[in-house]
Amino acid sequence: MSEGEAATADPGTEADDQNGSRLNLNFEISDVGPCRRHVVVTVPEADIAAIRGEAIDELSEKAEVPGFRIGRAPRPLLEKRFREEIAGDVKQKVLLQSLEQLSDDGNIDPITQPEINVESLDIPESGDFRFEFDVEVRPEFDLPDYTSLTIERPAGDVTEEEFQAFRNQFLASHAERRPVDREAQRGDFVVCDVTFRHNGKEIRRAESLSLQLQPELRFQDSVLKGFDELLAGARPGESRTVGLTVSLQSPVVEMRGETVEAEFTVKDVQEQILPTLDREFLDRLDCENEEEFDERLRDALHRQIEYQQRQKTRQQLLEKITESADWDLPESLVQQQTENALRREILEMSQAGFPQEHILARENEIRQNAIDNTRQALKEHFILDRIAAAEGIDCTPNDIEEELLMMAFQTGESLRRIRARMVKSGMMDNLEAQLRERKAIDFLLEKVSFKDVPREPFVENDVATAPIAICGNITTTEVADMSGEEDDTDA
Repeated sequence: MSEGEAATADPGTEADDQNGSRLNLNFEISDVGPCRRHVVVTVPEADIAAIRGEAIDELSEKAEVPGFRIGRAPRPLLEKRFREEIAGDVKQKVLLQSLEQLSDDGNIDPITQPEINVESLDIPESGDFRFEFDVEVRPEFDLPDYTSLTIERPAGDVTEEEFQAFRNQFLASHAERRPVDREAQRGDFVVCDVTFRHNGKEIRRAESLSLQLQPELRFQDSVLKGFDELLAGARPGESRTVGLTVSLQSPVVEMRGETVEAEFTVKDVQEQILPTLDREFLDRLDCENEEEFDERLRDALHRQIEYQQRQKTRQQLLEKITESADWDLPESLVQQQTENALRREILEMSQAGFPQEHILARENEIRQNAIDNTRQALKEHFILDRIAAAEGIDCTPNDIEEELLMMAFQTGESLRRIRARMVKSGMMDNLEAQLRERKAIDFLLEKVSFKDVPREPFVENDVATAPIAICGNITTTEVADMSGEEDDTDA
């Protein structure tokens, strides 16, 4: 709809008119920015009178008025005595029906709640009611041709060396930690107090962080290369200092690109003790024997390789189908969706069976490039969502159940606890949307031509993570939300 164009609501069927379920609305919709519309709604006086009459009828059936039996009080008295209640009820019904009708008529496709100051609106005693609001809407674009694309696909069989490395990594994710009286070495965990200073002034202090000595340490807004070398040989009580650069996409604008001094004070050194494949450990993973354990691990490894293949092919695919996606997105929408995009990628990695260390590392990497990542992810989402709608692609309850079962195996927790946590953290909607997009990508990948290229071999994790931001503005992680202890209750 072009700028300033007005639309009158379809009067609907005869039955609708008789039931009074539709209003004779007039909409004026105009563009006021990228993916943003200004909507002016006019509700005729006759419709308001009908809704007011219905509200009074409903009130008369339950209102208690001294001197009258319930249902027998005169309407003029009810209108006077319950003036405010009636006005509030009428306003609520008018707004609700108007917005529902606007959505049903298809004039706009909102992606956020309309920005309406309800308290400032008053329904007039006579005359039409006019209200207006801004709303974020889906971008309008033509779908590109996705039936004649050529994509490079990473391929290659899983080697025994890769499987053993994956097996070791899985066992390490379930390892216990034991304090040791020796110098720290790569692979150990060190419990540290970390003090951050900027221009000599302390800006944050984090106590008792448990960090694994790996070549790279990722904070939510910075990266430290050579972390294992920095703390190699350290004993409890010793400190090491290093300079860090804050990410250029840190939410704290004034700190972007600034150098911060980080002082690590070691409190404890711990080594990892891998679990024994005994009956207790196998029962915890719901495996009958070691053979079944290895079979599930091989399946999980294949899922991770498929994830990497899907990411590579998805990246190429989306680059090709988003080449023409030159439409802008409002910064407000990008900011709102940053956390949602992050949650969805973390969810996909959890489904693929990546250990928490990998997921935390990816989370911190995403946070450092959150704005650019989210802007691209939103464009991809809109295109995939449009393709899914055009091709009749949807997510079924069975799809969700299968994913939850795999996630339960990866974490060693019960299906019930996984489901309860997903519901409590608000991730179920993310899961459903993510699966729908995955189906859309799988549909597209069936249409394209492939050229196989060697895939990158699986390697064990060499990244440590610190679930904090140096600038102190981020207080939690999505991985923590998904893996924290919950009450043992059903969803």
